[in-house]
Amino acid sequence: MSTLPEALRPWAAQLSLFPEDLALSVGAHVARLAAALGPLRARNEREGGEPQGYDGLSRRGSPERLLMSEWLMALEAPDEFVRRAAFGEQAYLRVAYRQPQGGRRTVALLDAGPEQFGPPRIAHLALLVVLARRAEAVGASFAWGVLQSDPRQKPFSSVDAASVGQWLRAVSAVPPTEARLAEWREALEVGHAPDDVWLVGGARLSRLPGSERLSRVLVDEVVAPGARRLSVEVRPASRPARQVVLELPPVPQCVRLLRDPFEAAVAAPVLDTGTRAMGAIRFSADGLRLMLVSSDGSVAAQALPHSPRATTPKPKQYPPVPGEPLVAVGWRRSGGLISVTLRERSLCVYGALKGYKGRGVTFPLPDGMAPPRLQCHAGGFPLVLTQPHQDREVVLLLDAAGVLYQLDGEAGRGRTVSILDEGVTALAERRGALFYVANHKPEPTTGHSLQLGFWSPEKAWLRPLEVGGDGAAWFGHVNEAVEGEAGPLLVRPRGSGRLLLMQKLRCLGEQDKSPWRTEFLTRLVNVVGPGPCLPGSMRSLGLVMLEEDARTFSLVAENGTAERLVSAPARVVTASVSHAQPVLAWLTETGEVGVWNFQFRALVFRSTWGGRS
Repeated sequence: MSTLPEALRPWAAQLSLFPEDLALSVGAHVARLAAALGPLRARNEREGGEPQGYDGLSRRGSPERLLMSEWLMALEAPDEFVRRAAFGEQAYLRVAYRQPQGGRRTVALLDAGPEQFGPPRIAHLALLVVLARRAEAVGASFAWGVLQSDPRQKPFSSVDAASVGQWLRAVSAVPPTEARLAEWREALEVGHAPDDVWLVGGARLSRLPGSERLSRVLVDEVVAPGARRLSVEVRPASRPARQVVLELPPVPQCVRLLRDPFEAAVAAPVLDTGTRAMGAIRFSADGLRLMLVSSDGSVAAQALPHSPRATTPKPKQYPPVPGEPLVAVGWRRSGGLISVTLRERSLCVYGALKGYKGRGVTFPLPDGMAPPRLQCHAGGFPLVLTQPHQDREVVLLLDAAGVLYQLDGEAGRGRTVSILDEGVTALAERRGALFYVANHKPEPTTGHSLQLGFWSPEKAWLRPLEVGGDGAAWFGHVNEAVEGEAGPLLVRPRGSGRLLLMQKLRCLGEQDKSPWRTEFLTRLVNVVGPGPCLPGSMRSLGLVMLEEDARTFSLVAENGTAERLVSAPARVVTASVSHAQPVLAWLTETGEVGVWNFQFRALVFRSTWGGRS
């Protein structure tokens, strides 16, 4: 790995297993832990072996190895010669010995119990790199294993993607025990005075009988407000203990290190053998689920795995309601699917709404109000949200025509349906409140037509964006939403060949030399960032684009550089980026649904509908 700093070059072979950003994070821990452990010392002359010349000086030895200068002193200053001999100050040649091949080894046993769940295992991973390189440097063999596993299983002999992958899955709810340690010592033929056997885990290891003569590395998570550190105490069997404090890398990198550090996991496809065709896909407001809408009106709520290695749960299926066309689908803030159907002149809300009894709650449309427009195709599907308010939930519905409805059952007024705004072209939920962009008639004084709206059960406001636009707007993904801020917002000014980026409710300015021109709008998916989830070196806002082949997704930075993200197996019909989670979802013309995670840079979910495999 040529991009590693000079200080990490000794561990380049081991760190090359990781992606570049993870290698640098692990490497920072490796360098400090290697200094604390020290090198593996060569055997001294008393350990035997075939003599092979001399390799230095020693204070002890036989007379034939006494230096010539010492014999000269015996002739010139015999009293001083006797004194130096009495006080052990004479110098002898030290014999070098050739050690038999494989005669040395390093052994490491790692605690995978409950005390070491989570961040402490990042220190374990760095220690494996250090110990493997430390043994390799002196030609010693290296064996390591999980303390809770069966000692009859063959221990690992190298640190590679396969062995580390097995170790990551070998978590146990059982703490280390004296009996299991004794079994490992017998299986590994560890004697009473082993030279390089390490126990890695928590403080419980020091109290186990049989660990007294073994070297130990005690790892503990620092418990302090706002602290993200590990305390590591290195206790060699024959040297003083050393303390090291390790700063944890950013949270997304910690998650990748603990789940898929080598980016080797691939989501297994989920096959639905039904014959219904997919109609649309939509993320829930929290980004943790994907709503899959079929052409017959049935809905499936699919919980998304957190990583490629996670198990894909079965989706919750909701059959269509006979005689009631589906209007919108969504996910309640407190949990549970919610759907809206049209029954003559009433909107029926299905879901466990707080403050209402029964499965289907009916909201009659006022006289003269047109029903919401349906749009059951892959280009999008109307969205429904709920917001808690006092003793009930308020339902918000955005139809295909951009009309934002409010369905409420306020005491004394009965169940009502009212229109909050029209011409809504973009909507996002941030911290329990709604932000939206509405395209109104231009104001006579300023000519501005785009309005930024805010709605919560307690208050609502509408402000001009101070830019004339044609209604095209995109709310982007943001890692942590700040209360009162809409997050990144991309709009297209009227008559302009560029896009205008707005953030934190204020204009950041036009991109004069940006490649974000109007010709990209037909392939624009969304804007993401900023945050550590972005690939490569991108740490600012970027546009997720669908290339001309309608299969490849790329991330275009503000400076115009592009980076390829992922390719779909067939032409993409529609795609979307979640506002709350760093995930991208698409639907292909063959009916396959894919969800790609920016953090892991891998597919976390695949599903083929309509019986295709």
